[in-house]
Amino acid sequence: MLIALTLTCVAATIVLVYSEYAKAMTLRTLSKFVASSSFVAIGLQAFQIGHDPARVGYGQVIFVGLVFGAIGDIALLGKSSRAFLAGLGAFLVGHLGYVVAIGYLVAPGSWLSGAGLLAGVPVVAGGIALAMLWPKLGEMRIPVIAYVLAIVTMVVAAIAAWRTEALPDPQRTRLALGAVLFFISDLAVARDKFIAPGVANRLWGLPTYFGGQLLIAWSLVGL
Repeated sequence: MLIALTLTCVAATIVLVYSEYAKAMTLRTLSKFVASSSFVAIGLQAFQIGHDPARVGYGQVIFVGLVFGAIGDIALLGKSSRAFLAGLGAFLVGHLGYVVAIGYLVAPGSWLSGAGLLAGVPVVAGGIALAMLWPKLGEMRIPVIAYVLAIVTMVVAAIAAWRTEALPDPQRTRLALGAVLFFISDLAVARDKFIAPGVANRLWGLPTYFGGQLLIAWSLVGL
């Protein structure tokens, strides 16, 4: 079932990318709903398989994050500023969920030391992205700052969980790679919204986003 759901998500993502290119709005809506539902279903199925009791909290909050990611996906089907803010809010809650989940594995006070020098990569990348976006943000500055802080924190925490072996492998590698891919996909969304709108952003942003969510969902499998 997990493999079938994964393949369904991959296939739906391919169709979604095509629909963005072809401007097929009905197909876009359907394929995005299927892709998002698939990674949520993987998280749900992982619970049914069972977890180490010591990691139940991690799994529960990751699942909440996946659900809010799917909500954000549906919100971003709209093109208005209100739809964008709704999607941003849902993804912000999802990122905070991932941050809380990782807190079950690694104490927040040790995230920077646990991530080591690698922590500088998302911090610098987030700072550069925010500096580039700043002149374009206007009234959205506060929500975007909050979002950037959340995604950077999530990536740093995921790297710390990977480096400190807070999860067994391959789960910790899936989590870290998923967080990095999610971060990359957010750069595509920001570029599309504020700097250079165009389908090219979605051609690389959508695969990295759904790939990231799949990997995060798969970090629950086998615990």
